[in-house]
Amino acid sequence: MKLVLSFLLLSAISLHLSAQTQVKRALKPSDVYLLKSIDEAQVSPDGKWVAYTVSTVDTAKDKRNSDIWMVSWDGTQTVQLTNSEDGESTPRWSPDGKYLSFVSDRNGEKVSQIWLLDTRGGEAKKITGLKGDLGDYAWSPDGKKIAMSIKDQDFTDTAKSKTRVPFVMDRYQFKQDIKGYIENRYTHLYIFDINTKKTDTLTKGNFDEASPAWSPDGKQLAFVSNRTTDRDRNENTDIWVMDAIAGAAMKQLTTWAGADINPQWSPDGKWIAYTSSSSNLNFTMYGQTNLAVVAATGGTPKLLAGSLDRPVSDIQWTKDNQQLTFIVEDDRKQYIAKLNIAGNTIETVAEGEKAYADIERAPGSDALIALMSEPQLPTEIYAIDNNAVRRLTHVQDSFVNAIEFATVEGFTSTSKDGTTISNILYRPATAASGKKLPLILYVHGGPVGQDNYEFDLTRQMLASDGYAVAGINYRGSNGRGINFTKAIYADWGNKEVQDILGAANYLVEKGIADEKKMGIGGWSYGGILTNYTIATDTRFKAAASGAGSSLQLTMYGVDQYVTQYETELGAPWKNQKKWLDLSYPFFKADKIKTPTMFMASEKDFNVPTAGAEQMYQALKSLGIPAQLIIYPGQFHGITKPSYQVDRYERYLKWFGGYLK
Repeated sequence: MKLVLSFLLLSAISLHLSAQTQVKRALKPSDVYLLKSIDEAQVSPDGKWVAYTVSTVDTAKDKRNSDIWMVSWDGTQTVQLTNSEDGESTPRWSPDGKYLSFVSDRNGEKVSQIWLLDTRGGEAKKITGLKGDLGDYAWSPDGKKIAMSIKDQDFTDTAKSKTRVPFVMDRYQFKQDIKGYIENRYTHLYIFDINTKKTDTLTKGNFDEASPAWSPDGKQLAFVSNRTTDRDRNENTDIWVMDAIAGAAMKQLTTWAGADINPQWSPDGKWIAYTSSSSNLNFTMYGQTNLAVVAATGGTPKLLAGSLDRPVSDIQWTKDNQQLTFIVEDDRKQYIAKLNIAGNTIETVAEGEKAYADIERAPGSDALIALMSEPQLPTEIYAIDNNAVRRLTHVQDSFVNAIEFATVEGFTSTSKDGTTISNILYRPATAASGKKLPLILYVHGGPVGQDNYEFDLTRQMLASDGYAVAGINYRGSNGRGINFTKAIYADWGNKEVQDILGAANYLVEKGIADEKKMGIGGWSYGGILTNYTIATDTRFKAAASGAGSSLQLTMYGVDQYVTQYETELGAPWKNQKKWLDLSYPFFKADKIKTPTMFMASEKDFNVPTAGAEQMYQALKSLGIPAQLIIYPGQFHGITKPSYQVDRYERYLKWFGGYLK
């Protein structure tokens, strides 16, 4: 017996040491199939469980599949609740905590339906018979009803042949990525009765309503709608309230000419907090979201935290109605803050070189849950209680434990006009100290976004192949204040390129980058800036321009940005010189010397394929090495896992051919 016990003890020690000394490997494109995605965390009414979704890749079907899980508040128990081939999303607890509702098109449903799962056991049951596409939904406080936003039913298939009738558009804004061509179908509010299965229509007309939110007493709904006369030409959404009964009158609470969105009732039902855009232009591209409250009965809204000068999101009331918690997007960070309404003072709740998102308050307490990621850790769920942060899930452990990720650090550079730019540098884990590395500047899109301290698979992937990789928060980015964001208004490809080149110069001067082995790439506005940069400076030995454009004049009426174009640049027939000036990469194509791979998605209405095709054709005509890659059936964001893998493989092959 002693020998057996000794053997078992030695075996256990051996296994433990083996786990500790596991050799980690470099990240590779096929790891796309292993990386999970966690989202939609919701705390149960008793505060004991957190429901959430986990998305994994189904390699046989070449798509992601989302299932619902839950984890106990102390993080010790994890339970998978659904496991179907069709996938489930948007979990919501019933107010009594006995049920979880979710959305799925399982069992061959033509449109997604709401299903009800008894958390005590048993199969989920479909409770709706929707004909149109479901948007948002929310349980009433008494658990007897569900408010829904549903898009009008699509009747465009003929009954006999199933042939789609021609698209017929008469709207100013007639196309949008993923949605496609926009016909006159609108999204309205409905109330579904759990017991009778009856659905009442709350709103009608040629308007859209979204974000239904119940008042604490269950008598009213707040929602968001643009009811201006020419709503296709602006983004003027407002907060409205109405009694939650058919035929009730609607009351408008906000009148700001910009975007008022995301209504959140105070626990006592007296106030509604929301976010309000700083811009009242016809489009809000260069604005940022501010914090505001308005009395639920109406009155003058109050803008809060005016000195913050940073975008805010994910507002949550504290249980005493006196404070608001929210996400702040700061310089390379996303942190959680709390505002005292009476004093209009702000304190930090949770911060660091990381990115928090999607906070939710636990019912009956001021504890929070949040999604959070760090440079070397993909998203997990965390609890924040009394400003202490505690990890709840370990969805990414097997992935993270196998990979040796790049080191990540912030750095600042100075552009030629003296502007200071905040950036992030990724270095290969195996990089020798003091050795110059081939450099790839991978430029973020937006332009109003930023590179922050979150897990970034693309830059980690490039760094794993031996490159120093830099993300540059050029002017136009978030996180540095409204003036920094607005600096590129109607002046594309000027200050941003200065900032990109300034970062490259810094990395060369510091001995980090090999100036003879530099590349550049990006997607969306990152692709557009790639084109601007290689048309300005010939030092780059390779480029990868994804979902970009250059001949901006030809994008008018082809992409979804007509409102921005006419507001920011003016109509092409009135301001032709401005349009041609901003198209300089195409008209200076003969100055480009950088071999470039152009990528685009076949069904992209955000930045259509024409943008990539034109530049590809120009470089081929000029004899500059170029490739054109079109991903079939994809929209602006590539979602098919095999295409995601393909894109990474092509990045590595293209840059490797010129920088190594």
